[in-house]
Amino acid sequence: MHIRMLLAAAFLVGLSQAPAWSGRAVTEEERAKLVAALAVEGCSGGEMEFDNGKYEVEEAVCRDGREYDLVFDANFKLISKKLDD
Repeated sequence: MHIRMLLAAAFLVGLSQAPAWSGRAVTEEERAKLVAALAVEGCSGGEMEFDNGKYEVEEAVCRDGREYDLVFDANFKLISKKLDD
């Protein structure tokens, strides 16, 4: 009985230490569409992923030379563009 309680407690501690789930990598087709969508916004590069039904691009460099985090919907329409801190 004590071993079960100990194992359960260890499991719960392990869960609390687990990293948050993140999105998935974009496919080559998605990447091409994101590159085009970024170009419309005057931006390029960045780290791309698909998460919670949205495409996220972190640290894209835009025409003003600054880095931004951009979010696009499933149809590659811009939802938000925020200056990367």
